[in-house]
Amino acid sequence: MDAVERLEAILREFPVAVDLGARDGAFARALKLSDAAGKVGLLIETDLSAAMLAGRDTVRVAADEEQLPFADNSLDLVVSTLALHWTNDVVGTLVQIRRALKPDGLFIGALLGGSTLTELRQVLLEAEAQVTGGAAPRVSPFADASDAAGLLQRAGFALPVADVDRVTVRYPHIFALLADLRAMGETNAPAEHAGRSLRRAVLERAAQLYAERFSGPDGKITATFEILTLTGWAPHERQQKPLPRGSAKTHLGDALAAIRAKDEGEA
Repeated sequence: MDAVERLEAILREFPVAVDLGARDGAFARALKLSDAAGKVGLLIETDLSAAMLAGRDTVRVAADEEQLPFADNSLDLVVSTLALHWTNDVVGTLVQIRRALKPDGLFIGALLGGSTLTELRQVLLEAEAQVTGGAAPRVSPFADASDAAGLLQRAGFALPVADVDRVTVRYPHIFALLADLRAMGETNAPAEHAGRSLRRAVLERAAQLYAERFSGPDGKITATFEILTLTGWAPHERQQKPLPRGSAKTHLGDALAAIRAKDEGEA
């Protein structure tokens, strides 16, 4: 798991940590088997669903990601893997996380980005418009990759970093993709189409469009998943800070000229 690998590279300990949106405990299992296991003391697993937390020998708290039950300056680490895209107010949740962290506390979060399921989004909108004369959003909105680091800055984090990974998964047909999303608990739930289930004719037309536009030579369709990984620190006076404007001792042009001269000499 990427969050665990990032912790392995950080030379410090985290006495109190929270896995926000722990689901089936994948982070805790990966952490236990990693070199970072000794860096994390108490790990508190939270999830909106108490049933998801049942049956595990860990400290567990049923909690809404948008109403965190933790006191300010009480946590050393907060990790969230593929849960924050379900929140209605991502920035508001990030603000709560930053407040709950101690100064120089770390947040690592992975959430689905805007290109996720772009193929499914396109064909469902077009199919429903063709069959019914109107369309409702059938794929949840996701955070834009270009705004990822800005989310952390708006929430008050220091040293924000955002990475983007795109994964392409192949399925025999659209119905296999939809079945996989249901099994993952990732079916869409926007208020705009409450009570409006997809008609069979819409799904059949969407399957046709998907196969026509997003299938390979073997007939399998592709589905894109974009994962945004955000890393930020609660502000602290000992953290790195940018130098004051005008304090540079070397002109940028001179530095670039030296690099070019070196490259030409090596050539």
